[in-house]
Amino acid sequence: MERQAVEAARRWLADQGVRQVHDGWVSDESPDVLLTGNHVAHTWAGEVFAGDLEAADQVRLAFGLLDLLDDYWVTCEIRLANEHAERPLPADVLWDGYRQRLEADRNVEAVTYSLWVDWFEDPTTSAAAFAEVLGSDIDRVVAERSEALLRRARRVLECSGPVRWKVKEPTYRAAVELPALHAALFRALRAGFHDVYGDLDPAAALALLDQLALPANTRHRAALRHVLAAGHQNHYRSPGAWDDAVRSCS
Repeated sequence: MERQAVEAARRWLADQGVRQVHDGWVSDESPDVLLTGNHVAHTWAGEVFAGDLEAADQVRLAFGLLDLLDDYWVTCEIRLANEHAERPLPADVLWDGYRQRLEADRNVEAVTYSLWVDWFEDPTTSAAAFAEVLGSDIDRVVAERSEALLRRARRVLECSGPVRWKVKEPTYRAAVELPALHAALFRALRAGFHDVYGDLDPAAALALLDQLALPANTRHRAALRHVLAAGHQNHYRSPGAWDDAVRSCS
């Protein structure tokens, strides 16, 4: 599926006069100027949503560009199109695109970064986005335990710090049943404390932390337990608490 999306994106770029060469990209307008994937994304990704394609096909093409260029800006154009169109992009196609890539056995940093800073940090989209990429699927993850589903779960958990605690806590509690997700859950709890927009309930987070089977030498586990036991909700609301905890636990 992704291979087909990549080839469709490559053909679409060729129709725009843009083609890939050994070290980057060139356009018919300036064939002697080597372009980066980032330049191509900033210049052409938005045009995907300005054409005559049906909205669902636009989304699929945009994800193909993301696969081809591996550039975060493509996800920005997807988000902008969802916000600024007369009606939102088809949710099933949009979130299926995210889920497929979160399950892929390759680097998907642009996708996880997009979730973290664009969808999860925005309180108007955070709950729905989290539900689409993991919350509504966690029972299936626990039941099936396939590597692809576990891969998606790990990636979502690790960037879920900004998601409101009441939204993500049921998913976290379900994920505790899977030792394969414990390391990701630890990073999720740590991010909930450290992220600028991180959110957690100290007592509930501490209860979850104490259920995680982690290596004895897990870095910062003791410090995280210390700040949660003291009732600290966020690093930025309690300046100095983390440094004090690190010193106390060293």
